[in-house]
Amino acid sequence: MGIVTKLETFSAEETFEVGKRIGESATPGMVYTLVGDLGVGKTVLTQGVAKGLGIDGPVSSPTFTIVQVHDGGRLPFYHFDVYRIGDVSEMDEIGYEDYFYGDGICFIEWANLIEEILPEHYTEIVIEKNLEKGFDYRLITMTKK
Repeated sequence: MGIVTKLETFSAEETFEVGKRIGESATPGMVYTLVGDLGVGKTVLTQGVAKGLGIDGPVSSPTFTIVQVHDGGRLPFYHFDVYRIGDVSEMDEIGYEDYFYGDGICFIEWANLIEEILPEHYTEIVIEKNLEKGFDYRLITMTKK
């Protein structure tokens, strides 16, 4: 287990800002896995990352396409949603290695389904709700692996 950072946010705007800071500090080849229940703010965080990279277009979850490529920022942004893959071999079909080991950054939702092909080093981001601390409260835990 590597370096662990825990952040608390209390609004969608604050979650977006965490993402924006990730995008601003990202360097080529970085891979992030994104873990969290439906409605926890994964898309909001991802939109912030895109903004931090200087990408102005719309960013939504690539639910039916496996990967969306966002160009136009200081680095390419590869946003994966692997929830619907039936087998890890489907990742070979889309040429995942070109993305994982390319010149952009990768955000991978549902990465637990493809753990065996993740790079040796990546950052896991877990977003959790705690309704006792408020409806919009989020605990964001980032672990460098």
